[in-house]
Amino acid sequence: MRWPDSTWVLLDGSRSRTAVLGAAVAQLGVADRVAVVCGRAEDVGHEPAQRGRFDLVTARSFGPPAATAECGAPFLRLGGVLVVSEPPDTGATAASMRWPADGLAQLGLIVGPARTSRPRAQVLEAATSCPDLYPRRVGVPAKRPLF
Repeated sequence: MRWPDSTWVLLDGSRSRTAVLGAAVAQLGVADRVAVVCGRAEDVGHEPAQRGRFDLVTARSFGPPAATAECGAPFLRLGGVLVVSEPPDTGATAASMRWPADGLAQLGLIVGPARTSRPRAQVLEAATSCPDLYPRRVGVPAKRPLF
């Protein structure tokens, strides 16, 4: 197994999906290092046990860029990275519009390297701690995006 000393937390807001994930974790015999949490990122991102704890956060099909950044940033420790899957047709210009530096700065993030081969992904780095204000209440990041 890769990264045998790593620990993982799998987060999803759906009880049925977390039940399947929990069963898979048990079947694979990795329950000692993989936790499954059922909850919304907007809520769990404020929990002291989860906030600012992770070197790596990944997001796939989460939502619009601003909501994804706002919900992922609070989990990162300083220097950690948020890796976000990108649509297949996103070019360099489109990526800079999807991830504006000034919008990301509000969350303590900076744009890192993009993966241009398949699967496409954008890396966002935690340059400073995410302000305690974020993430906002459930649903607000998508309804009123920061950028």
